Amino acid sequence: MPELDGGANGAGLRVCIVVARWNGFITTKLLDGALKTLAECGVAGADMTTAWVPGSFEVPTAAHWAAESGRYDAIICLGAVIRGETAHFEYVAGGAAEGIARVSHDTGIPVVFGVLTVDNVEQAMARTGGKDGHKGEESARTAIEMATLRKLLA
Repeated sequence: MPELDGGANGAGLRVCIVVARWNGFITTKLLDGALKTLAECGVAGADMTTAWVPGSFEVPTAAHWAAESGRYDAIICLGAVIRGETAHFEYVAGGAAEGIARVSHDTGIPVVFGVLTVDNVEQAMARTGGKDGHKGEESARTAIEMATLRKLLA
């Protein structure tokens, strides 16, 4: 029985990273981890594009534009939504999650959800290289694996 695995070799892949500027003290850490991991996995610097957007709610729109361009094998979406005292958190986090999933489904391009949805800054920091790993690095590995698997399944 054939078994396919996308693996971790990113050589030749073109990746767009859409990053929310809001909570930039977190999202820049996510971006740094994603860029480092992509490079370690063989993605050339010239094949990495970073697209900044105002906040996590805008991430799906830019991801859609990137996917429709046909220039990228995968898109990584990075943001940080930190719970506050209002329902704003639910709308932004839910909209980002639903939008990112829809872009991937509608375009067939791997679009990775690297948006932190946390209760506080401490939880966010724990996911940017702290005790809970690094969501930027994890998102980059996921993008490579899914883009490669997509090619294998084509």
